[in-house]
Amino acid sequence: MEITNRFLFVYGTLLQPGNEFADYLNKHCKFINKGKVNGRLYDIGEYPGAVINNAEALFIHGGIFMMDEPQTILKVIDDYEGIGEAYDHPQEYTRELVNILTVNGAENCWMYLYNLPVSTYRQIISGDYVQYLNNAAK
Repeated sequence: MEITNRFLFVYGTLLQPGNEFADYLNKHCKFINKGKVNGRLYDIGEYPGAVINNAEALFIHGGIFMMDEPQTILKVIDDYEGIGEAYDHPQEYTRELVNILTVNGAENCWMYLYNLPVSTYRQIISGDYVQYLNNAAK
C-alpha cells in the first residue's frame, strides 16, 4: 500500500538525542512544528505510551516531522515500535493517522499509539515525555 501522508508526530524516545532511531529521523526528516493531541501519556518503563482520548482536556505533546521517504522511514520506525507481521499480536503499538493541533491549525500525521492496557502504569500528567525525563533526572 502506497503511503502518501508525509507527516509523523513523535512524542517519546524518538525525540531523544542519542537514540539511534531519533538520529535516523533527524537525518531523513525535517522538523516542521510542535504539536499536541488530546489524550493521556503513560510511563511504560523505558519509553512512553500514548492513548488518544478526544473527550478529555489533557494533551500529549510532541513534534511533527516531514519525512523525505515515508514508505521507507515508516518501515524502519514500525520495526522499532514492534509493528508488522513478524511480531506477535496484540502488538504493543499501532500506527494511525491522527489530527495534531499546532499553532497553525490541525495537521494530519502518523502517530504510534499504545495498544495494550495502561491501568498499571503511571500517567505522565504533563503529557510531555522529554520534560518528564528532565524532571526525573533532577
